[in-house]
Amino acid sequence: MSDFVSVCKVTDISPGSMRTYSVRGKQVALANVDGEFFAVSDTCSHEQCSLGTEGALDGNVIVCGCHGAQFDVTNGSVMAPPAPTDITSYETKVTGNEVFVQI
Repeated sequence: MSDFVSVCKVTDISPGSMRTYSVRGKQVALANVDGEFFAVSDTCSHEQCSLGTEGALDGNVIVCGCHGAQFDVTNGSVMAPPAPTDITSYETKVTGNEVFVQI
């Protein structure tokens, strides 16, 4: 069974931004969308670029910095090519001042 892992403090990611974290050996892009946290695989399904490091967050859309593929950060679904497949979405929760991701 997967467990929630503490990843960062709520204040570590300001609204409208995201960061990449290593969580149990997986690279995860963690985004703050208007105070709500979402986590997806950090790797673009097109050319394996880092979404959290090289990409940009526009509302709930991650735009890959390499070739412009777009993903919905709330569920990992592809919103615009050239990405061929969705990316993995992970459940998050906030307890106190900590953001947790379920891997």
